[in-house]
Amino acid sequence: MIHHYVEVTVSYISDISYIMAIIVIFFGMIKGFAIFLKDVLFKKKSEEAIWESRLELGHSFSLGLGFLIGSSILKTTVAPTWNDIGQLATIIAIRTTLNYFLTREIKEHKKEVRNEE
Repeated sequence: MIHHYVEVTVSYISDISYIMAIIVIFFGMIKGFAIFLKDVLFKKKSEEAIWESRLELGHSFSLGLGFLIGSSILKTTVAPTWNDIGQLATIIAIRTTLNYFLTREIKEHKKEVRNEE
């Protein structure tokens, strides 16, 4: 009986987490595009516009994937299947890879900015 309520609760929380991921990624895309437009229209270097937009988009993807991982972990704890475990491992691998390259790009960009000054 309690197991059923836990499954239902986890299902609702998981669905909410998916919706939150969609919202974060969607608004990150809009914000990235707005940054790009603002920078292209009012700055001289389109390189900077692209960099700032990609950075914003990367942060949004990273946060959105975090919500997806949380959702997947919750689902997997209630009724794990090999398919669920495989999806969870894939999502974690994608997020880890994304964060690695995003962090590396940020460090490289900071070095470039320091060298220009």
